[in-house]
Formats: sequence, structure tokens, C-alpha cells
Amino acid sequence: MAKKDSSLALAGEIDSEAIRQIQTRIKDNSRALDNVVDKLVSDYCKPLDDYIKLIKDILDDKKIPPTDRELDDFTLNLPVLLYFTGEAQESLGIKEDVARAIKTEVFNEVFSDAPGTIADKTAKAELASQNEGITHLVYQRAYKKVKLRMEAANEVLQSVKKVMSRRMTEYEMTRLSAERISGK
Repeated sequence: MAKKDSSLALAGEIDSEAIRQIQTRIKDNSRALDNVVDKLVSDYCKPLDDYIKLIKDILDDKKIPPTDRELDDFTLNLPVLLYFTGEAQESLGIKEDVARAIKTEVFNEVFSDAPGTIADKTAKAELASQNEGITHLVYQRAYKKVKLRMEAANEVLQSVKKVMSRRMTEYEMTRLSAERISGK
């Protein structure tokens, strides 16, 4: 029978301090990766982000609803911004593909050169390609965030179209009612 290792978390008492240290390490590393991803996303989405913020500012002014001219502006500008952001997203996709290829290349080189069992080779290769794996992850997350922003902007565009359609219907009904009252 194998001897129990008292350093295992559930084999003995849970080491709360060790868990807190790991949580701190995760928090710090996640923050660093978040900053890198956010910088990439910001670089690729700045015009779209700025325009969405402008729309939000207009919508936040509850005293003055968006004018027809503003709605027209939204309807014309959002597709253009989505077009260029989509192009940027594909550029991120290419970088993600290259990052994955580099990670695989490093893994395979180390794996083939490492002595030992397959498990030993795999462990060495995974450790050696860890930075490349994280870089791939950064591009993967940035791609997903850009995609989410584009989807959200498209939802805004669809909502603007619905508001415009509703307003057109209201204007038409008002015009017809005025014609009926005046007898024309």
C-alpha cells in the first residue's frame, strides 16, 4: 500500500495559506494577461468603441430622445465601423493561427529532442512551450472579445432600425390622421 503524501490538499488538512498564495498568483497573472488582451482589443476596436460610447451618451440623455438625424447617422456609420472591425478581427485570427503554429512547433521540437519516456518528453515539451501557449491564448481571447463587441454593435444597429421603422409608422399614422381630420 502506498504511503499517503501529507502535502496533498485533501490527504491531510487543507493549507489555507497555500491556497491564498495560489489565488494571488492566479489573480496577478490573470490581471497581466487581461491587460495584454484589453490592449489588443482596444487597438482593434477603438473607432467602434468610441462610436458606441457616443450612442450611449445620446441614449443616456433621457430628456432628449435621439433625433431622426442621429438615428440616420447611427444606421449609416455602424455598418462601416463593423466592416473595418471585422477586418481587424480577421487579422487577429491570423495572428492566433500563427501563435498556435509557433506553440506546436516549439512543443514538437522539444518533444523530439527530449530524452526519456513519452510522459517525460510530453512534460518537458509542455513546459517549454508554455509562453507560446499563453501567447496563443491571448490572441484567442482577443479574437473572441472583438467578436463579442461586433455582435453587440450589430444588435445596436438592429435596434436602431426598429426604432426608425416604428417612427416611420408613427409619422405615417399622424399624417393619415391629419388628412382625415382636414378632409383631404
